[in-house]
Formats: sequence, C-alpha cells, structure tokens
Amino acid sequence: MSTQKIQIFDTTLRDGEQVPGCKLNMQEKLVIARQLEQLGVDVIEAGFPVSSPGDFEAVKAIAAQTKEATVCGLSRAVANDILTAAEALKGAKRPRIHTGIGTSDLHVTYKLRITRDEVIARAVEAVKLAKRYVEDVEFYAEDAGRTDNVFLARVCEAAVAAGATVLNIPDTTGYCLPEEYGAKIKYLYENVKGIDKVCLSTHCHNDLGLATANSVAGVINGARQIECTINGVGERAGNTALEEVVMILRQHPYLNLTTGINSRMLTETSALVSHMMRMPVQPNKAIVGANAFSHSSGIHQDGMIKHRETYEIIDPREVGVDQSSIVLTARSGRAALAYRLQKLGYKFDKPTIDKAYTSFLHVADVKKEVVDEDLHVLVEQQNLVAAN
Repeated sequence: MSTQKIQIFDTTLRDGEQVPGCKLNMQEKLVIARQLEQLGVDVIEAGFPVSSPGDFEAVKAIAAQTKEATVCGLSRAVANDILTAAEALKGAKRPRIHTGIGTSDLHVTYKLRITRDEVIARAVEAVKLAKRYVEDVEFYAEDAGRTDNVFLARVCEAAVAAGATVLNIPDTTGYCLPEEYGAKIKYLYENVKGIDKVCLSTHCHNDLGLATANSVAGVINGARQIECTINGVGERAGNTALEEVVMILRQHPYLNLTTGINSRMLTETSALVSHMMRMPVQPNKAIVGANAFSHSSGIHQDGMIKHRETYEIIDPREVGVDQSSIVLTARSGRAALAYRLQKLGYKFDKPTIDKAYTSFLHVADVKKEVVDEDLHVLVEQQNLVAAN
C-alpha cells in the first residue's frame, strides 16, 4: 500500500493566539510564520482578519511573505467577514478562506437561533461568496463533534456542492472519544456525495485530553488534513499538538500516513513559540518537554545505557535534541553514576564505584538532582583519577 500524505494545517497564529496572555505583535507573527513555513507546514492559518485592524494587517503581511505554504484567513458565515478575509489574502500565492457555521443542536438552538434548513442555506451562501474570491475554500461545521451525523452529512454535502475544497470537522469542545470521532469521519467519507473531490480535515480540542488521539483516529478513518498548533496551544485546554501527531505518524509507519514536516526542527520551533507567546512548555510534555528524553530511575537508566531503545521509542535527534539525559537522583543506580563519571573523564574500578555510590546516595538524599559540580567533589573524596 502506498504512503499517503497528511496535510498539516497550523493554527498557532489564530486558534493558538486566542489564549489569554499569548497575544503576539506583528513582528512576532511574521517570525513564527517564517518558522512554520521552514518547518514544512502545508497551511498557515494566519488569523481572523475581520476581528481587528491588527489581525487584518498581520494576515496581509503573512500572505505577502509566504512563498510555499497556503495562507488561510478565518471568517464566520457572514458576508463582511468573507470580504475582509479576501482582501487580506490578496497578496497570497496560495490563498484559502476558511468559513463556516455551528451545526450542533446546541449551536443552532441557543447561539444561532435559526432552523437547520437556515444553517444549510447560510453555509451554502458563505461558501459561494468565498469561492468568488479564492479557489480554495475550507468549510467548518462548528461543534461537529456534538452534531448528529445525518444532519452533519447534509451540511457537508451542501458545502461541497457549493464549491468547498476542504471540509473541517471540528470537535470544538473536545467532547468526542477517539472511536466516536473516527466513526464520524468514516460516516462522512461513506455518506457525503462528492466527498472524493475534497479533503476531510480534523480540528480537535483537548478539553478531555483527547485531541491528539481524536486527530489520529480521524486520519485513520479517511481525513487527510490535521489542524493543530505548536505545543498544543489554543482555546481552554488547547488544540491538537503538531509535534505529537507528526511523530505518531512517523513512529507508526504501518499506518502508511506521512507528513512533510522536518521533524528535526520541532524542538527549536516549540521553544520559539513558547518564548514569543510567553507560555512555558510543561516539562513532561510529549516530544518537546524538557523531560521528554530525560531518565532518572535507576532501572531505566541501566537499560538506556545498555541500549537506548529499551526505554525510548524516538531517537531524540529526530526532533532536534542532541542526546538523551541521564539525570542523577536518589533513584539512580551504580550504572548511571559510572556512566556520568566516565562522561566527565574519570576512570575507576568496581570496588571504587561501589564505595563512591554510597557517598553519592548521601548527597542525592539531600539534593533533588546531583549535578557535575557535586560529582567533582565526590571524585576528590574517593581519589578517582582523570582519564587520559
């Protein structure tokens, strides 16, 4: 079976920037957009042009500087939104307007206060209007995760007939279970007329910690685009993390799904976004967290020293990390102590390391982590010698 490419749609500059305290200025947005293009993302959602003059100008500037990636502007199913997005995207080499409307009963009844038929009519009108200005029109069915599949299929089919090129199926509230979300994508793939002519897209939120799992379930069942953000930033608990889905597809080649992302740039891109958004990455964050390739348990350290793959499924160099870390704590064993001492250039025999280990544990019980300076002191006490 041939490998199929999954398009990576990055919305760090739109959905990610909606996080309180993460507002970016124009220059920061341009820097991140350049990094995303170098990273290899297929689509950059640059912002929501109608939301403010600043966002309009940022989308316009990103559109002008981007050479390879598609540049996307968000809009509601509102004429002025769409016209404003079209204006902001005029300079883009590959422009896309992303428009849509809520489809769940909760949105239809309480937010929009219209009928289901009116939802379909507004969706069609929005797609047709956007199509006058750009060839590439993405339609989103907001809160699709909680939308009845039969009605969702009706809306999607109408959007396709109106000219949509991409159908975005958002789990807006992060409610779906992976099996449920995957089944929803499969249902649409099998029941929407013309679905073979468009790209199904996932857009999953992380309210229950399932954004990445749902996105993977989506592409396994036919979606060919994942909407995600660097570090998983986004509304409330965040979005699908780009670095996670990219490495999941890479580490499971039997899925026959791949991306165009240069994974060796993931760590530096994560650090850049974290710095510019003033949003630290949690140490235990998958792929890009400070502890993602750190080992402090003696059992794990012993296995790692003997053969890295005993406790690591990813070579850290694949994501831009120089090497794994053996962190010395009270949980570390003799093998880890000997390993670190050798790295510092010391030589010793087994009786000496056994004696040194007892002293090491006394230090480790007092300190959270034993660092190189502590080891040099320990060496002086144990009369170890520097290796030639």
